[in-house]
Amino acid sequence: MNANRAYISPPNLSAEKSLKTLVENRTVYSLNHCELNLFETYESSLLVPLKFNDLVVTSMLRGKKVMHLFDEPGFDYLPGETVVIPSNVEMKIDFPEASKTNPTQCLALAIDHSKIKDTLQFLNERYPKEGNDQFWHLNYQNYYFYNNIELATTINKLIKECMSTSITKDALADLTLQELLIRIIQTQTAKAIDDGLFIDSKNPIFSVVEFIRTNLKENISMKHLSEKACMSSASFYRYFKKELGMSPIEFVISEKLKCAKQLLKNPSIQINEVCYLSGFEDSNYFIRLFKKYEGITPKQYQLLYVN
Repeated sequence: MNANRAYISPPNLSAEKSLKTLVENRTVYSLNHCELNLFETYESSLLVPLKFNDLVVTSMLRGKKVMHLFDEPGFDYLPGETVVIPSNVEMKIDFPEASKTNPTQCLALAIDHSKIKDTLQFLNERYPKEGNDQFWHLNYQNYYFYNNIELATTINKLIKECMSTSITKDALADLTLQELLIRIIQTQTAKAIDDGLFIDSKNPIFSVVEFIRTNLKENISMKHLSEKACMSSASFYRYFKKELGMSPIEFVISEKLKCAKQLLKNPSIQINEVCYLSGFEDSNYFIRLFKKYEGITPKQYQLLYVN
């Protein structure tokens, strides 16, 4: 099952003769404002410690880890997922399934504090959020999330720049770092909404999201949503896209599909009924859209829970 995660294209694994260790073998690419670390593990290990002096964006590329962070229970860490870790925070990592035939590979991108500070200052000055108390910032409480297509594409681009031999790679990487920080903040906001943790009633997004979720079966238009936010349609579209990295209509579709997936866990419900209850008018359109986003048909998704 797709589970709505986008995957990063993993770089080639190291040649066996170049490995210095079988546990977290490290390859480093250093640039002016960031350091890309590629870690590979080829044997089962427990509680391997790792800590960086800078904020680190980690993304799984191959295999499975179990991450232990902030004295919280360990969680499975799989390809298509990203974890953002503040500076000087120690992670401890298990590799329960790693072997020479099934290695893990993970990237850890350490970003200079000055680059993060300058980027956030630039965003708050040039693209201020609505409201006096609203600012661009990284949410260190919301540190674990699935990659969306935009985030995965940006990380892929940054890997390419870091591994490049071009004389312009530092300049291009700096631009991509800005994009990466924007994508992370947007993804964190979207996840907070998805988890029901976005409760800032001063933010226009809050009332719009509540309206969408309680009116999924209605014909929701941009006009309805912009009026709910007390903004013009053009201003609301730009604002919503800036906050979440997706258009309002894309968010409506994602909410309808999320509702459909919950309904499909009932083995006796009919696909036509799921289509209607989740706010779609045409079952053929619903099936095509579901397959586009999930990679399988609604019936195939339903059968996964029956079996």
